[in-house]
Amino acid sequence: DCVLEIGPGIGSLTQYLAEAAERVVAVEIDKTLLPVLDDTLSEYDNVTVINNDVLKVDIDRIVEEYNEGRPIKVVANLPYYITTPIIMKLFESGALIESITVMVQKEVADRMAAGPGNKDYGSLSLAVGFFASIIVLVIGLLVGSIAGYAGGVVDIIIMRIVDVIYSLPDMLMVILLASVLREPLGKALEGTVLEKIGSNIISLFIIFALLYWVSMSRLIRGQILSLREQEYVLASRASGAKAGWVIRNHLIPNSISVIVISTALQIPNAIFTESYLSFLGLGVNAPMPSLGSLASDALNGLKSYPYRLVIPAVVISLIVLSLNLFGDGMRDAFDPKLNE
Repeated sequence: DCVLEIGPGIGSLTQYLAEAAERVVAVEIDKTLLPVLDDTLSEYDNVTVINNDVLKVDIDRIVEEYNEGRPIKVVANLPYYITTPIIMKLFESGALIESITVMVQKEVADRMAAGPGNKDYGSLSLAVGFFASIIVLVIGLLVGSIAGYAGGVVDIIIMRIVDVIYSLPDMLMVILLASVLREPLGKALEGTVLEKIGSNIISLFIIFALLYWVSMSRLIRGQILSLREQEYVLASRASGAKAGWVIRNHLIPNSISVIVISTALQIPNAIFTESYLSFLGLGVNAPMPSLGSLASDALNGLKSYPYRLVIPAVVISLIVLSLNLFGDGMRDAFDPKLNE
């Protein structure tokens, strides 16, 4: 048999392959390892070391030159960042390959073995965006309603807190919080039902709960301030209705247009935030893929497979654009002036 070994390193596995196979062709990109390989494999005359990038190697020529056109076996120890380009090259080369045996990181193996339709296979960007928007909606609705209805000192204190959060640099705070929360959350989630979701996703939701509700709360507060002086609200208060009842039954139902529009416009913002955090390695945990992590993985094989970066980038753009247009359409639909 002829074995093509990709990434022999210092030749530890290569020695065993040389003893078991008729011919071993080892492709190593690192020039500094060549002297080590020469020393380690000096006793084996059936080993040929090629100093080159395997993505640039003509596998068909190796089959013809070293195995007389017969099928070869491939053995590889692949680093995370280059796994997909190398495997795709082996599949797409059209060379006569009898078997492929690769050693990869556990996260990569989980993603490769995942079946269509389960959580390890599908993209989480949309799901994270929708759930994050719900979190923002709940917190913004609660805080905005209390500030707008209570007024006075309560309103002033809440609005000053909102102003402080608004003054923070969004991107810097998001990256900082994602980095800080990832490790303690990972330890806290061990052995719980939330462990499968992953610490990175939980930290994303915490980030949205801490930073992204302020716009929603301001909009709802403004709507509540304009509605609380209406006659039907004053009548309810005069009849002894409690604040919670008035907010639930009068103020929130009459603010539904603002709530729907704000939520619809928040979803693309949440998706974009999750995507760039995943692109930086701070988003969803591997092997669960998101559009951002797919784009990040594609950077490593950009020269060989540029379409792997283009596809997730285009999908992110189309999703964000379509949801923004949907939000604009909802705003126009709820605008009474445009319906006259």
